[in-house]
Amino acid sequence: MSDRLRSSGSIRRRLTIQLVGSAAVLAALLFLIVQTFTRELAEETHDRILLASATSIMDAVSVRAREVSVDLPYAALSMLSNVSDDRVFYRVMLGAETLTGYDDLPVPRPEPRAIGAMFETLVYKGESVRMATTVRWLSRNGVSTPLTISVAQTRTGQTERLADLTRTALLLGAGFFAVAVLLAVWTAQSSIRPLRELAGMVSRRGPTDLRPVTRPVPAEMAPLVRSLNSFIDRLRLSLSRSEDFIAEAAHRVRTPLATVRTQAENTLHRIERPENRNALREMIRAIDESSRAAGQLLDHAMVSFRADSLERTPFDLTDLVAELVNRLRPVADLKDIELFLEISGPHVMSGDPILVQNAVRNLLDNAIKYAPEESRVIVSLAGDATTHVLCIRDAAGGFHEDEIDGLTERFVRGRNAEGTVGSGLGLTIAREVAEAHGGRLDIANTKDGAGACVCLHFPSA
Repeated sequence: MSDRLRSSGSIRRRLTIQLVGSAAVLAALLFLIVQTFTRELAEETHDRILLASATSIMDAVSVRAREVSVDLPYAALSMLSNVSDDRVFYRVMLGAETLTGYDDLPVPRPEPRAIGAMFETLVYKGESVRMATTVRWLSRNGVSTPLTISVAQTRTGQTERLADLTRTALLLGAGFFAVAVLLAVWTAQSSIRPLRELAGMVSRRGPTDLRPVTRPVPAEMAPLVRSLNSFIDRLRLSLSRSEDFIAEAAHRVRTPLATVRTQAENTLHRIERPENRNALREMIRAIDESSRAAGQLLDHAMVSFRADSLERTPFDLTDLVAELVNRLRPVADLKDIELFLEISGPHVMSGDPILVQNAVRNLLDNAIKYAPEESRVIVSLAGDATTHVLCIRDAAGGFHEDEIDGLTERFVRGRNAEGTVGSGLGLTIAREVAEAHGGRLDIANTKDGAGACVCLHFPSA
């Protein structure tokens, strides 16, 4: 085909991009979820440790003789130092009085009768700290006084742990994305594999294989296969009708023209006036030209049709050529032309014998038509294990060197064909038949320059 099929893009590429894009979105969501979860888990763990430290200090507070004393336990602060190397601050307050710890550590004021724990993040001594505060209400002289214990720790270690967790989450997201990309590529390949297998199966068929596709396909491809089978049915019917039409047309056109020519020749013998005889001769010549042109046009159509759906069968080229020579020998005898046949042994080839017969008949017909009277046309057939070469040599004067290359084109005739009935399709038909069988047609003048030599090259069976 000269026109390239327009493509709207690759289904595999489109599906891969969509799957990879979805994988990227899922990987990003996975990273955010894991990062958020680990951040909340790390902060919750840190808060529990701070609260446990504050509770431990709270448990060490004692009241004796209405005096509040704090015996700061070692484990209360050591549990924080074991977690990381961050600095730890604490403050124990009874009402507005600081019993121990850092006086400038900002402690939240508890609400009246408020109990439980409070957590906050603040800046202390130029560093970000996380602080846990717990409150207990004591009765002094009949007055409820809050006992507030705050424990704070810098967040450097927590930040480092969060950074590690973030890197882990990032690696997890990247790994998930890489695996998803591989799965996306594999899924895209697997999804279009039935389509590629169907295309390969159809493309491997021969030109005459018009069987319907019966291979199981996915449900999504079933409408395509049904349409393809419907097209194959219509094509088979169309080709059958075309072949019948060509055969019928050849019969319908050649028979009436042959009848008209016969009647014209019979009339020519009965007419004596010279002007009438000349008119009949011109009519007979026009009938010959029309008959030959129509016949070769139909032959060319038949060759084009059968070449597109070439059916190969083994046959002996020797028998085919010998039969054609014997059939055309009476035509050659009318001009006293001797048909000389040179054949050595059988030459079996694989192809369409009807097409090959048509090509050889056109070449023999040209040689007899253009050769002068009382000359010789030599038909030789030789070859080896790979090629058969059929050559036809005449003594018609040969071709002009500047026109040899274009003689196989349709309706092209050499300058030596002027005044001779012809259509310019004989060499075209022979070339197309040779090329359909994987061979070629060669045209050259004989070495002595007395005529032309046309050779058909066919591959062996």
